[in-house]
Amino acid sequence: MEYLYLAIAIVAEVIGTTALTASNRMTKIGPLLVMIVAYGIAFYFLSLTLGKIPTGIAYAIWSACGIVLISILGFFLFKQTLDAAAIIGMTLIVAGVLVINLCSNSIGH
Repeated sequence: MEYLYLAIAIVAEVIGTTALTASNRMTKIGPLLVMIVAYGIAFYFLSLTLGKIPTGIAYAIWSACGIVLISILGFFLFKQTLDAAAIIGMTLIVAGVLVINLCSNSIGH
């Protein structure tokens, strides 16, 4: 169940960060309100995961997924681009999270 909560937290954080970008430096009230609610949901569900998943592991998964999803949404919604170094870096971040999840005893394998 903790991974479901973590997934909800990640999706909410991605929604919040996308809304933050859309808020135009917090000058548009609609996206700003979405951001506040989404971040509240994100941190609530992240807190639910921390009883079973160590904080460092949960945060590694959260941040890796968030970086990749935000970058994809930034490309499609805001016409932001990434260079090869950024793509390689994100690939390494995701690879690191996979190593943690598949090989580490820190998460109760």
